[in-house]
Amino acid sequence: MSVPNGQVSWWWRDVGGAPEPRHPLAGDTDVDVAIVGAGYTGLWTAYALKTRQPDLRIAVLEQRFAGFGASGRNGGWLTNSVTGGRARYGRTAGAAQQRALNDTVDEVIAVAAREGIDADIVKGGEVEVARSPAQLARLRAAADDERTWPHTDIEEWDAATTASRIRIDGAMGALWHPHCARVHPVKLVTGLARAVEGLGVRIYEQTRVIEITPGQARTEHGTVRADAVLRATEGFTPDLRGQHRTWLPMNSSMIVTDPLPASFWDAVGWSGCETLGDFAHVYMYAQRTADDRIAFGGRGVPYRYGSRVDTDGATQERTIESLTRLLRAFFPAATDIPIAHAWSGVLGVPRDWAATVGFDRSTGLGWAGGYVGTGVTATNLAGRTLADLVLQRDTDLARLPWVGRRARRWEPEPLRWTAVQGIHAAYRTADRFEARGRSARTAWPATVADRIAGR
Repeated sequence: MSVPNGQVSWWWRDVGGAPEPRHPLAGDTDVDVAIVGAGYTGLWTAYALKTRQPDLRIAVLEQRFAGFGASGRNGGWLTNSVTGGRARYGRTAGAAQQRALNDTVDEVIAVAAREGIDADIVKGGEVEVARSPAQLARLRAAADDERTWPHTDIEEWDAATTASRIRIDGAMGALWHPHCARVHPVKLVTGLARAVEGLGVRIYEQTRVIEITPGQARTEHGTVRADAVLRATEGFTPDLRGQHRTWLPMNSSMIVTDPLPASFWDAVGWSGCETLGDFAHVYMYAQRTADDRIAFGGRGVPYRYGSRVDTDGATQERTIESLTRLLRAFFPAATDIPIAHAWSGVLGVPRDWAATVGFDRSTGLGWAGGYVGTGVTATNLAGRTLADLVLQRDTDLARLPWVGRRARRWEPEPLRWTAVQGIHAAYRTADRFEARGRSARTAWPATVADRIAGR
């Protein structure tokens, strides 16, 4: 029996399907702030701007509908990851970035409560598990590094402690930290869009922006003129004129099971709704949903030649098969449970793999993104930071170390495609070596891939 595939995501299917789009832009218009992209970044930016200065005229421009991109397809991890790592910023600044992201997890939860957004949020922390000697070695190295930083609050678990929380086949240990919550991505983004509209922000859907230049966003339906034009397009950034090599659109795929019976959960545990990841090079990510399914994700075909992006979230059959095998390797008791849906999403990857936010006062152009798949939390921090930058507020957020950083552009094709395919092939090879017990340390193909990737 074939698995339903695409249709944007199961998260959208779970709420009744893709929404009836809002009206498109009806011609040229003037506003104070134009925001391109109605995902988490764009909506959080509009929310922050409007709550700080209610009289602002704000237009959000979206080529499909709010939450069509990664915001409606992700794994639902509201976590504190510093994309690209803290060390690049130095001790003091790196610690400030970590603390800000910790606080942002609670900020999102607080706003959801205040705005009446029921997004199935449970703050159970994040578990990363090791299932081979090499993964365990990386876990221990990561634990040692985390302990040298403030605000990380990690716990290192042995196999027995891990099994007492989540019984994963072959688990040799895990790391846990409290700064993470499970969330239903679509319920969050649709609730946020309603909240933004309630503040008086106009969201124009079915409105593709062709080009952003100082003072204007040019669309198929007219030009929006604004003092500030903010790019919040993440993995779809290459579609904008002049932005083709700014960020690389990386694909990630997910499957979700049918609801699992009480007997499964009695055997497996996972009662705290912790999010679940691992220490593989081609890593997985998962959550226990509010209706007792497992939503399980990982890399499929990582990149399409020429930075092409998908339309409706369909993923490859071989990716569905590989994710299904891995899910059942983690949880053999789920072997007979059908897969209910599969889909994919695209995320933005800067050349240095580090997220960034910025605003150029001389041109009125701003941007935020490059989250490399860790944006559910970082988008809120980016939105609040962009608002402070646009409004020229001298705040702690405006002084965070990711502000104003720019990565060099990605290489032209075919170098870009060749490098990405080679990097992921090396990571997959390393995972196979390690799973067979050939090394108790990180396999050499992964070390080579890290150097090529610049990570």
